[in-house]
Order: sequence, then structure tokens, then C-alpha cells
Amino acid sequence: MSGMSYLAVIERYHQYRDALSELLSSILTGMGDVQLLVDDAARVKALNCVVRHYPFVELLYLLDSAGRQATTNIAAGNAAGSDSSGMGRDRSMRPYYQLARTSSGVVITPPYLSSASNLLCVSAALPLTDPTSGARMIVVLDIDLSSAIEFMMGDHARRRFQPAFKTIYSVIVLGLVAVAGVLLYAAFAELLALPAMSNDPAALHLKPFSVIIFLTLALAIFDLGKTILEEEVLMHKDIFRHSSTRRTITRFIAAILIAVSIEALLLMFKSALGVTHEMGEAVWMMFAAVGLLVGLGLYVYLGAHAEALLTQVPKR
Repeated sequence: MSGMSYLAVIERYHQYRDALSELLSSILTGMGDVQLLVDDAARVKALNCVVRHYPFVELLYLLDSAGRQATTNIAAGNAAGSDSSGMGRDRSMRPYYQLARTSSGVVITPPYLSSASNLLCVSAALPLTDPTSGARMIVVLDIDLSSAIEFMMGDHARRRFQPAFKTIYSVIVLGLVAVAGVLLYAAFAELLALPAMSNDPAALHLKPFSVIIFLTLALAIFDLGKTILEEEVLMHKDIFRHSSTRRTITRFIAAILIAVSIEALLLMFKSALGVTHEMGEAVWMMFAAVGLLVGLGLYVYLGAHAEALLTQVPKR
């Protein structure tokens, strides 16, 4: 449940580009007043008001007709810690100025890397004319693209609890790793006890199977902990896509499938060494492994097919 990767942000941006453009246009049109051109306090008040309702907004500043920044940055969010005021910087080559100088309405730029927050952002620009001096100014509003997409998807509130979720999952992973460590200790303890059983050939032949059982269980539990760590703590997980859930379930069932298959093979080998009463259990475990494999294949196929149909609906 880490932050969205750049690829995920760009993919979601193309999916919600029209809605995002409409939202930014409405925000900037609503706050676009000539009072912003002459009053610093009005600009600060306008940005604070917008940030309360739209927490993804980061920067507000003005450009003159030549593309030079005429005010300092009024920053919020991730850009609040920026050291640069931006006053007097030449921004005539920036895409928002190039678009706004020939437009009379709100223009929206494609995503780019913000110099203030070092994150992907989108800028909206609105040309305004000072009624007293007649000077043409451009109001520029920068937003954090990742936060804006989360806001539009209704995922912003859940992100507040993300540190708590990560902490809980990390504790669970530590517990699973500890259990795997105990099983590894038991496996090597059994392995070290083998020389002492040299006088009992029958027990000596069966003892390695208990070692393999402990190792197999340790492998399955460790792989489960590794999957939880990767899926829930280290990687970004898009809960709005079935593929994320399908990936987690696939990895979890695959670990169980491997463990069941190994246990079934062990029972068959023990039956071959004389423990014939366990042959029936071994066969049933093999059938269980085949059932898991078939069920997993159907789940992956049907899940991918269903997601393909769902992704075609918004395009239509």
C-alpha cells in the first residue's frame, strides 16, 4: 500500500483526464478574481480556502505578460517545504505560459515533474486583465497529480490510515517470519538428531521426512509473509482493480499448492518405504493439489476476462 508509482499515476491520468480538466477549470474559474492581481492577502486567503476543500492543490502564483513570475509562491501540501520563492523567475518557456498567452480561458498542462515538490503535477492557468492598469496577468495553480487522482477516486480518506495499515501488516509479517524461524530450528534439530538413530534403520529412514515437512511448512509460511510484505507494505496496491486482488490470491494459493504437492509426495515416498496405510491420504492430497491448480486457473482466466470487460465499459 505504498504511494502510486509514476506508471500508475500516468495511467490513471489518461483514464480521468477529462474529469480532472473539468475539476481544475472549475476551481480556477471560481477563485479567478482580479483581486488576486493586487492583493497578497487575497491570494493567501483564496489558496487556503481551496486547499480546505481540495487538499491536492499545492501552489498559486502570478506571471506577467512576459512570462516572468510577478509574485512569490503561495505553497501548501508537498510544496510547502520548498525553499524557492520563485519571485522574478522567467517561466516564459513553461507549457502553462505558452498555452495561456494565446488563450482567454483556463488551460491545463500535461503532467510534468514539479520543481517545488519533485512530484508529478499538473498546472492550470487563467489569464486575467487588471481593470485599473490594463496589464495582462496569468494566474497559475499547481496540483499534486497523484493526490488529485486519489481524491477523484474517493481514495483520499483511506490514505490517512495507510501508516496504521502498514504497521499492522509489518507486525503480522514479523510474526510469520518468527514462526518460519521456529520451524527451521525444528528442522535442523531433527537433522542433527539423525546420527543418534543409526541403530534403528526403520526410524532412520522415516526421520528425514519430518525434516522435509518442517522445511516445507517454513517455506510456505515464509512465502506467505513475503507476499503480504510485498503486496501490502512495499508495493502500491490499487484496490479499485481486480487484478491487484487476483495477484495476491494467485501468489497465496500457489504457495499452498506447492506445500500440498510436496506433502503428498512425501506420503507417497513413505508408503513406498513400508508405511502403506498412508497411500490413500497421499492420493487424496494429490487430487486436492490438482483441484487447487484447476480452480486457480479458472479464477485467473475468469478474473482477467471480467476485468477486460470492465475496462472496456469506460472507453465506450
